[in-house]
Amino acid sequence: MLASLVLAGCGTAPIPVASNFDYSVQHKVRSAGHWNLMADDVVQQTLGTLQKNGVGSVAPVYVQLPANASAFDRGFREFVLTKLVQSSVPVMESGASAELQLSYATQVVVHKSARPHYIPGQFTMLAGGLMAAYGLRTEHLDTKLVAALGLAGAADFANSVNSGGPTHTEVILTTSVSRGGQFVARKTDVYYLEDVDAPLFLSSSTYPARQLKVVGQ
Repeated sequence: MLASLVLAGCGTAPIPVASNFDYSVQHKVRSAGHWNLMADDVVQQTLGTLQKNGVGSVAPVYVQLPANASAFDRGFREFVLTKLVQSSVPVMESGASAELQLSYATQVVVHKSARPHYIPGQFTMLAGGLMAAYGLRTEHLDTKLVAALGLAGAADFANSVNSGGPTHTEVILTTSVSRGGQFVARKTDVYYLEDVDAPLFLSSSTYPARQLKVVGQ
């Protein structure tokens, strides 16, 4: 009877209980070279969406620079322009002569909560994964797949350690393509930022660029 009451009590809660999301990975932006990779992903995904929506990739495009552009905004635009031209997309120098308007916006999010980063023995995991994968020629396909997933998980954990782990700062990057006031393509991604790099993604009105003084000898 007591056990039944305990089980019944465990089955209810005054508010929803907390639960983690499924395991996932998220890239961290740590260099201008990463901005280039972000631009390449945005362009390729956007062109695919335009093709899927029947817009194609031959319509003239104008890439709009955000107001009060940040250092990232200015660099990202240059990368996007280059990727579009390399993809044989007609890119216009002014919006008046373009059929499509490509714009993008960033939102920097700073978390105050702790960033737990418990990575259990990566070398043990890697060794275990290698041991599990070794000598699987005669095993069934499902066994091979499980072993492969174990290796992939261990690699993800190792990559997380090498990246420095999660940070308090993230950036939400949204890229939109519109035509005649209607969205025809849209993509939103989230990336980790090193906390000290956040000013690179803040608008110039929020974080004015510092004037460097060169002093000669």
